[in-house]
Amino acid sequence: MSEHRRKPPQPQGGGRAAARRGQSGPSSGRRAAPRGATGSSADSYGSESVGSGGEERPYSSRAEARRAAQRGSRRRVAENTGPGARRGGPGGPAAGPGRGKGRATTAPGKKRFIDYPRVGKDGWRRWVPSWKLVSGLFLGFVGSLVVMVGVGYAMVSIPNENDAAKSQNNVYYWANGKQMVATGTGVNRQNVSIDQIPEAMRYAVISAENKSFYQDSGVDPMGIARAMVNMARGGQTQGGSTITQQYVKNTYLSQEQSLTRKFKEMFISIKVGAKLDKDEIMQGYLNTSYFGRGAYGIQAAAQTYYGKNAVDLKPSECAVLAALLKGPTYYDPAGNQDLDKTATPAANEKRSKDRWAWILGEMHKDKHLSDAQYQEAVAKYPRPDGRKATKGMTGQISYLADTAKKYVLAHSDITEAQFDKGGYQIYTTFDKNKVSALAKAVKNVQSARLDPKHRELDKYVQFGAASVKPQDGAIVALYGGDGYENGHFTNNADTSGVPVGSTWKPFVLAAAMEYGTYKSEGEGVSPLSKYNGNDHLKVFKPDGSFYLNKDNTPFYQANESDHPWGYITLRKAMEQSVNTPFVQLGVDVGMTKVRDVAKSAGILDQSMSQDLNPSFAIGTSTPSAIRMADAYATFAASGKQADPYSVTALKVNGADAPSFVKPKPAPKEAMDPNIANNVTDVLENVIQNGTGMKAKDLGRTAAGKTGTTDENKSAWFVGYTKQLSTSVAMFRENPKNHKLLSMNGTANTDSIHGGDIPTLVWTEYMKAALKGQNDLGFPEPTEIGTVQDEAGAPSPTPSVTFTPTPTPSNSPSPTPTKTTPTPTPTPSQSCQFGWGNDCNGNGNGNGGANDIGGTDTGGVDGGTTPTPTGTETTGTGDTRGNGNGNGSTGFFGGQGG
Repeated sequence: MSEHRRKPPQPQGGGRAAARRGQSGPSSGRRAAPRGATGSSADSYGSESVGSGGEERPYSSRAEARRAAQRGSRRRVAENTGPGARRGGPGGPAAGPGRGKGRATTAPGKKRFIDYPRVGKDGWRRWVPSWKLVSGLFLGFVGSLVVMVGVGYAMVSIPNENDAAKSQNNVYYWANGKQMVATGTGVNRQNVSIDQIPEAMRYAVISAENKSFYQDSGVDPMGIARAMVNMARGGQTQGGSTITQQYVKNTYLSQEQSLTRKFKEMFISIKVGAKLDKDEIMQGYLNTSYFGRGAYGIQAAAQTYYGKNAVDLKPSECAVLAALLKGPTYYDPAGNQDLDKTATPAANEKRSKDRWAWILGEMHKDKHLSDAQYQEAVAKYPRPDGRKATKGMTGQISYLADTAKKYVLAHSDITEAQFDKGGYQIYTTFDKNKVSALAKAVKNVQSARLDPKHRELDKYVQFGAASVKPQDGAIVALYGGDGYENGHFTNNADTSGVPVGSTWKPFVLAAAMEYGTYKSEGEGVSPLSKYNGNDHLKVFKPDGSFYLNKDNTPFYQANESDHPWGYITLRKAMEQSVNTPFVQLGVDVGMTKVRDVAKSAGILDQSMSQDLNPSFAIGTSTPSAIRMADAYATFAASGKQADPYSVTALKVNGADAPSFVKPKPAPKEAMDPNIANNVTDVLENVIQNGTGMKAKDLGRTAAGKTGTTDENKSAWFVGYTKQLSTSVAMFRENPKNHKLLSMNGTANTDSIHGGDIPTLVWTEYMKAALKGQNDLGFPEPTEIGTVQDEAGAPSPTPSVTFTPTPTPSNSPSPTPTKTTPTPTPTPSQSCQFGWGNDCNGNGNGNGGANDIGGTDTGGVDGGTTPTPTGTETTGTGDTRGNGNGNGSTGFFGGQGG
C-alpha cells in the first residue's frame, strides 16, 4: 500500500477523552509513539477495528462489523485528501484526538434509559427483557397504582343519607301544558336512627345479603372486578355484593353505567368502610333502600306495608321487608303487573313466602333467632296491607299517571326506583275535557243501570275504556276504574285478561279480504260472500274433515240463538254478529293469517290466544282497551297504524331526559286502504242496522262492533269516527281470586250484551268528545274480492254495490231470545258450505258445550267459547297491562308492550 493512502496517526487513547486525560494529569511515563513508528500492522489505516492501545475493538454484533467494513474504503479517501482530514490541533497527532468521520476510534454510544431491545445480544435474546427492566416496570406500576388509589381516596367524600332522602315531586302535565298533578314520594321518606331499627331487621338483611358484614372491609374486590369485566364486554352491570357497596349505590346520585362510576363507588366504599362504624353503615343502608310502592327507607316501608313504625316491627315482618330488597316488583304480595305481567299477586305472594321462610331459616342458622323465636316467626306469614293511594293520586288521575309512568319506564333506561325519587316533568297526551267526559259517561250509566247496594249480581262490575287518535296513536282519554282511593289499583284501560268476543270478527273479515280462502286461490273474499249462519254447525277443515272433541265426537259451533239464518252474507253476519259464518271463514282463511292481520292493526302478540282453534275467530284473545281502540283506529285511518303513546316529553329538573326515546310513532301502512275502508263500511252497517244500533244516537257517521263472551263474563263495544277511536269494556271480577264472573242477571236483565251498557257509555262519551267538530264521514270503499256463493266456487258475474243496507222488514229483532219459535230450515239452508255431506239443520244449541267451542249465551252479538283444552279463556281482570308499549314489556315495555 502506497504511503499517500495511509491515514495520519491517531492517539491510542482514542478521541477527546484521552486528550483531556492527558492534560489533566501526569503522564504514566510513556508517550504514545506516532502511528507507524512501531512498524506493526496495527499502525496501518486499512482497518476501522483498532481501539485504544492498538487492540482490535470488538463489535457488538455482526451487523456492525459488516457496516464498518463497507464504510472503510470510502472514509480513507475523504480523511486523507479533504480539508477535514485531520481536525486535531497544530501539534499534530500527538496534540489531540483525530476528528475524522471514521468511527473506529470513537467511544461507545450513550447508554439508553430502557435497554430494549437489548444491545449486545443476538437473535431472540435481544427481545427478552432483563430482570432489571421487568422489576423496574413492576415497581413503577405498583407505585402509580398506589398514587392513583391515594388520589381517588382523597377526592371522594362519604355519602350522606339525609341528602339521599331529599324528596322531589314528579309533575304531570295535560296535553295543553297545564299541570295535572304533582306527586312524589317525599311524604314516604323518613330517616330513623339505628336504635329505631329492630335488631331483627338488621340481622334479616345480614343473613340474606352479607353474612360477613361485621367482619369484612366493606368491599368485595372480586365482585367489582366481575362487574367491570362484564361492563367492558357490554353486558349488564352487577350490583354491589356487600351492604356497604349497596349503601353507596343507593346514595350515588348519578346512575350511569360506566367504569368511571364503578371506580368512584369502589373508592367511596373503601372510605365508608374505614370512616364509619358498621351500625352507621347499616342505618344508612336501611334508610336509603327502596322497598317498592314508592317507599324509601325502613320507616316508610313499615308504614306502607304494615301501618306501624319501624321500631315496632316483629321478626316475621322484618323478614318480609328484607325479601322486598331482592326486588319489590316480584316480591310485593300485592303484585306489580304494571311492570311485568308475571308479577301477579299469586306469583308474587308465593315468591315472598318462599324467601320469607328462607330468610328466617338463615337467621336461625346464624344464631340471630333462638329456637323459640324462630318457631314463633314461621308460624304464620304476616301478609302486608294492601296498597294505598298517595297524595294527589285519586280518581282517574291515578290511572293517567300510572299509564304515563309505565310508558316512561318502557321507553328509557330509568328504573322505577330512580323515577320514584322524583324530579321529573312528564308531559302527557291526555285531554282533560275528554278524560272528564269519559269518567262522567261511565258514572252516569253505572248509576242508571246498576245498584250494587241492593242487587248482589250488580256487585264487582267494572269498566275499562280508552280513546285514541287515528293515524297518530295519542291516547287522549282513558277510564281505569274507581280510583286508588277506593282500593282499585288495577288500571282497567290497560289490563289484559278480558276476552274481547265478537269485536274480533273485523280482523277475520280483513284477513279474508287480503288473503282469500283456500278455495279462492289467493283471491280476496268479498263481504257479500255467503256462509251458513245456522246454529249448531260442524266446522270443517280444508281437507273436508271436521273438528272433533277430545272424545272424538263432532264439535258443533253455536250461535247466541237458534235462529235459522241459512246462507247469509258476511256483511249480514257481521251486522247481527252471527258466529258460525266467521268461525268457518277463519278456518278457511287460516287462523295464522287472522292473527297476522290483528297484529298489523296493533294487537300485541302476548295478548292473543295461543290456541289457534276455531274459537280464535270469535274473540278468545284478551287485548287491553287501549290496544283495541288503537287497532280499530287503523280501520278509521284507512289502514294506517300508529302505536299508542301517552307521553310527549320527559324532562329532569327542566332539561330533556337524555335516555328517553322520542315517543311519537310514525304511522305505517298496516293494510290496504280499500280493505280498511270496506271493513269500515261493514261496521257502519252494524250501527245502522245491527247489534250496535244504540250508537246511532251519536248523530254522526260512525262505525263499530259489539262483543259479548261466553256466560256474559265480559261485554265490549269498540267504535270510531274519522277523528276518534274508543273502546269500552264491562266485566265482573271476583275480588279475591280475580276470576271473571258471569253477568247473567246483572242490571236486572237476563244477560248483558256489548250492544247494551258498553254502547251506551261509548255513545255518551263520544257525543261530548266530538262536540263542535265536523262530521268528516269515511272514504267510499270500492268493490273488493270475489263473491263466493254459499262458500263454493266464485260467482262468474258478481254484482256488488255498497248502498247502505236498509233495516230489513224480515230481520229479527236485534235482541232475539231462545224462546222465539223458529221454522224448521230446509235442507238447502242447513247443508254445510257446498260440500253437501252434513245437513244438521236447526240444532238445539247445547252441543257446543265441549272442548273447542261451547254454548254461546253471550247475547245478540255472539260470543267466545272455551278453548279446545276445556279451560275457560277468561283470564283475569288484574293482569299485566299491555297497552301503549312495544314488544314483550307490554304497554311499557317491551318487558312491551
